[in-house]
Amino acid sequence: MFMTDQMCRLRPVFAWAALGVLVAAGAAQSAAALREADPSPPDAKTAQQMFADAPDGVDPIVTGPVSAAFKQRQKAANCDTAVWPSIPATCYPD
Repeated sequence: MFMTDQMCRLRPVFAWAALGVLVAAGAAQSAAALREADPSPPDAKTAQQMFADAPDGVDPIVTGPVSAAFKQRQKAANCDTAVWPSIPATCYPD
């Protein structure tokens, strides 16, 4: 009888702990999927194709106002370290 009373008190604790583990695992999986996601689609044009008339390259630095989503997209594509002609098209505004 004594053991049954303890188990009844601990059952909600175990349930909440299991739920916490599931939520943490889901968050980790979601974060991993975001890190693995390629910021540019595979059929996207390269910067060299987009700006064929500029043989010396086009700098992807934007001096005007841009959205926070665009800034995040540039950061995800590592635009600050990209070197011509290997600059992803996502580095340039639409």
